[in-house]
Amino acid sequence: MPLYEHVLIARQDISSTEVDSITEGLSSFVEDNGGKVAKVEYWGLRSMAYRMNKNRKGHYALMNIDAPAEVVQEMERKLRINEDILRTLTIRVDEFSEDPSPILVKREERKRRHERY
Repeated sequence: MPLYEHVLIARQDISSTEVDSITEGLSSFVEDNGGKVAKVEYWGLRSMAYRMNKNRKGHYALMNIDAPAEVVQEMERKLRINEDILRTLTIRVDEFSEDPSPILVKREERKRRHERY
């Protein structure tokens, strides 16, 4: 099966638990249809480069998905209908990186710097 990296941006006025429930729902949808979710990372509430639908910030989440193309297309269709989702991006990759994403690495470096001072 093809491998995909999927990033979604949710509205700033929903809670992080609601974002977690959205990603859990997507994970269960993929697994019910014969796919597998290798990793889910919540990147937190982050500022965006420009406004999207009157939002300056958004909740970002990354999912590594191993599923047929039809399942990913249906998942994207469901996300377009959801009012809480501002944008999505799905990219087909050759293999998943075992390392944490650069966003999480940068966050850990900042935490370590602040602990020293």
